Amino acid sequence: MDALHPRLLVTRFGETFRFYDALLPGLLGAQRTRGGADGPYASWDVNGQGVLALFDRTAMAATVSSLAGTAGTDDRTVLVSRVPDVDTAYAACLARGANPAGPPADRPEWGPTLRSAHVRDPEGNLWELQSY
Repeated sequence: MDALHPRLLVTRFGETFRFYDALLPGLLGAQRTRGGADGPYASWDVNGQGVLALFDRTAMAATVSSLAGTAGTDDRTVLVSRVPDVDTAYAACLARGANPAGPPADRPEWGPTLRSAHVRDPEGNLWELQSY
């Protein structure tokens, strides 16, 4: 289970992918689990745990509307957590002061059973809650 890992939002996907794909295996023992240089997504794991993911900023903006507006123009990183129930986790975050950034939704284009939601913490950091 991926408790928490960073996802970098990038505009130069191919170049950034090649950088991490060349370094992560030797430095961390990370294995690429998804994606390639053509994007829009790639990820690396160590011992079955997510350590880093890359996502094209334009593709992410299609999911999180605030990225396309002024609130998210500086976002470069998303924290990603796999949770047992996206709807319950989303409600818990909102109840504790998170700001909604994208309601729970099925995302078959990301994975056949993937469901996600997005919130912003009190500092404005973007957090994706996902189950699959």
